[in-house]
Amino acid sequence: MYVLYSVLAGLAILPLYFYLRNPYIFKDIAFMVTLMQTRSRMANYKKRKPFYSILDRFLEKAAAHPHKPFIVFEETSYSYRDADKQSNRVARVLSGLAKVKEGDTVALFLANEPFYVWAWLGLAKLGCTAALLNNNIRSKSLLHCFSCCGAKVLVAGAELQGAVEEVLPTLREQGVRVFILSDDSDTEGMESLCDKIQQASDQPLSPQLRENINIKSPALYIYTSGTTGLPKAAIINHARVWMASFLQSRAGVCTDDVIFIYLPLYHTSGFLMGLCGAIEKGITVVLRRKFSASQFWNDCRKYNVTVIQYIGEIMRYLCNTPKGDRDRDHRIRLALGNGIRADTWAEFLQRFGDIQICECYGATEGNIAFINYIGKIGAIGKQNAFHKAIFPHMLIRYETEKEEPVRDSRGFCIEVPRGETGLLVAKISERTPFSGYAKNTQQTERKMLGDVLVKGDRYFNTGDLPKIDHEGFIYFQDRIGDTFRWKGENVATTEVADHLIMVDCVLEANVYGVKVPGHEGRIGMAAIKMKENMNFDRSALYDHVKSYLPGYARPCFIRIQDSLSVTGTFKQLKVQLAEEGFDPAIIKDALFLLEGNKGYVPMTQDIFDSISDGRIRL
Repeated sequence: MYVLYSVLAGLAILPLYFYLRNPYIFKDIAFMVTLMQTRSRMANYKKRKPFYSILDRFLEKAAAHPHKPFIVFEETSYSYRDADKQSNRVARVLSGLAKVKEGDTVALFLANEPFYVWAWLGLAKLGCTAALLNNNIRSKSLLHCFSCCGAKVLVAGAELQGAVEEVLPTLREQGVRVFILSDDSDTEGMESLCDKIQQASDQPLSPQLRENINIKSPALYIYTSGTTGLPKAAIINHARVWMASFLQSRAGVCTDDVIFIYLPLYHTSGFLMGLCGAIEKGITVVLRRKFSASQFWNDCRKYNVTVIQYIGEIMRYLCNTPKGDRDRDHRIRLALGNGIRADTWAEFLQRFGDIQICECYGATEGNIAFINYIGKIGAIGKQNAFHKAIFPHMLIRYETEKEEPVRDSRGFCIEVPRGETGLLVAKISERTPFSGYAKNTQQTERKMLGDVLVKGDRYFNTGDLPKIDHEGFIYFQDRIGDTFRWKGENVATTEVADHLIMVDCVLEANVYGVKVPGHEGRIGMAAIKMKENMNFDRSALYDHVKSYLPGYARPCFIRIQDSLSVTGTFKQLKVQLAEEGFDPAIIKDALFLLEGNKGYVPMTQDIFDSISDGRIRL
């Protein structure tokens, strides 16, 4: 009997023992249970015949609660039934007029609006793949993004007609059908769409139109910035759409929540995590054209928003708005996103109340993701044994100057210890695939590392340099490669450099990102070399970047150099330049700042000090 009591007592204190060793064990277990549930659902979806997609989930929700608000946009509310009927109309027009059919790709060049959702749903009903074009891109980049996905049709917003007209001759040469979201069109080669949709039938389409689509079929192309200077079309198959949509369930979103989406729908965050996640849960989406810090809380109160999405900059913008008596007068309980700084995180909670912030990490094309389900301020996620077993990953030692992993005498990579920064890589397998980029085998190969731990293995190279502490919390430290992130957008340095050397006076350009006190990410800076016997033409450079680059990609700082440093293989050196930043006290070269509509003005120590202490916001 004494032995039995001892065993029972031991079992009784066992949870306490594990808790003392790991105070997060119960939350770890709860997260693992949720993860197992979503993986079980994914396994069931893979087995279902006929194939069950996120579109089928939407149709189920439309049948279950047809009158529930699905999209609330400005002053109009559209129910699930409304969305179903509108998408039927779009599908019928594109099928009948443009002869779009299963397996075709259609490019969407639109800003945030309900038609974006109708168009995507309509294309899904036809078994088509939607290419989500960034509506900020122009000219060469626009043509590249359109052509690399093999699209045969382009659907563009009326406000983007000018951008389309710039490339229309080339599109017509390629036999592309171009539709503009308007009631009429006087431009040859550009057809109106709204008038035709209004006249089309809203009756359901046959599922047989998409009968050959399966879990591995491409559902979307979402573009990421590449080191080639042009965006890459990441292949998002239906399995990946499902996995991204499960984020809301893992974060605790409920069926009566209302989510606010103001991030662009051409992004993974807005489209997959936001819109598709809302469909998976069957909730209401409040859609806005773009983020507005001044109207944010009024919108949240007006539409009874309970869940918001963010990128780090958005939270900082909200914290920078004037304080008011109604700062905590809202119903928001959950914020999903990534990129929030620790100081902004703490300030946001202190000012706006007890909001659960679910910081996530992942890449559009990547095969690894983390969720900070604990709520640890500053961490992008938490590692646990179960998660690592399902999604094998590690941090390996990386040589920044050589821009390559450090390998041991056997040629294998070296895993860094806890607390040390390393390159995050994730094993590629049937369970954790990497689909790569459309029509870009070279870039697909560049994102994979071979012989990491054993001969013949393959790992996805995230390009990110985090560290993991002794409790398993993961902290983002830096990013490698030729991209940097500013205002929530990835900027390809080569693409920007290609534009700079088009200016008559510029011979060479080296573009990189520099840190700015009080800001997330890195802002663009360029070291440029002038052509012989030519001076820096500030006006010409400003006019060019204003015409051809979106605001977030325009170099904020220009550094004039007599020569640009390169490696032995002629790769431009960026690390030292990025570390030197834009401080006139350190840099003796001529420096210029992009100051609003004034263009590039000489950089002074007073301006630098004002930026550093926050008197000038970039």
